[in-house]
Amino acid sequence: MASHGTRRTLQALFTVAVALVLLTGPACVPGGESSLRPAKVAPAHPSGPPPAYGAYVGYGADAVRRVAGFGAWLGRPEPRVGHAYLPGDHWSDIEGASGDLALWAQWRRARQDRLLVLNVPMLDRNEAHLPDSVVRVELGEGASGRYDDHFRTLAQRLVQLGAADTEIVLGWEMNGITYTHRCAPAPWSWKRYWTRIVTAMRSVPGQQFRFDFTPNRGHDAIPWTDCYPGDRYVDVIGMDAYDAPQGLPFSEQLTEPYGLLAQADFARAHHKPISYPEWGLFDNGDNPTYMRGMLTWMASQHPLYQTISDYCPHGVWRCRDNPKSSAVYRALTDHQP
Repeated sequence: MASHGTRRTLQALFTVAVALVLLTGPACVPGGESSLRPAKVAPAHPSGPPPAYGAYVGYGADAVRRVAGFGAWLGRPEPRVGHAYLPGDHWSDIEGASGDLALWAQWRRARQDRLLVLNVPMLDRNEAHLPDSVVRVELGEGASGRYDDHFRTLAQRLVQLGAADTEIVLGWEMNGITYTHRCAPAPWSWKRYWTRIVTAMRSVPGQQFRFDFTPNRGHDAIPWTDCYPGDRYVDVIGMDAYDAPQGLPFSEQLTEPYGLLAQADFARAHHKPISYPEWGLFDNGDNPTYMRGMLTWMASQHPLYQTISDYCPHGVWRCRDNPKSSAVYRALTDHQP
């Protein structure tokens, strides 16, 4: 991790940058909100390119078509990052048996510079709100190798579909309480299980996957650092960073324990790029200050990619409840590739 002195310097630099973004700006966007070209704020990867952008726009064939619609709304070419999720109700879902995966793979193959981001659950019944006692047993079974074949099947399917370089967001938000694949009931088993999944998927000939370790921003149920499975089995340090909880300003989302700054510090210390697979508005409603702060922060840190969750209450295109934030997003996303 960075030294305390480095951390204080980063905090001070960002405080100044946020103040500039909030109080000044040469251009205006609809609704009276000022904008500023993304500030350079002690980047974790100073030589990296601006972040590739995209959005999660839903499931199925309609979602694949919506990617182009999102670009058209911005007045830009189609985003080159597509974001999809595998359902987690049954093991067949996690093996990629639904037709959605083939559609997204076809989208990926259509252009060489595209990136397919795929969230992959680690356990079935993933949103069944199972008790910790059951989760603990399931993680132990995974750590023993019982479920390796499911992930090998998924890897084989992705390679066969021509999406061998998919970005795998495995077991996302593991530090929270939403999903069966959460870490807190058994951190040692969770980490061991992660390494087995990655090893199984990497064993498939032709694969070029990258694996994103992506917690919720902040502490949540367990410090996300307690779930980190080791540099050998992680390619990217991600973070899901919604505007929550209510009343928490963006500057504190940055500096809180296990927040955005901690992510950048951790990634730097482990020589990994960063990403933001999920982010967007939430508990604080139409909040252009958060939107401006988040876009400025991401532009300064050069993540591998960022994909906003574009549905209510989080979104900026399909959710009409957020006109001020949408205006800021459209203005500042002019600087993304």
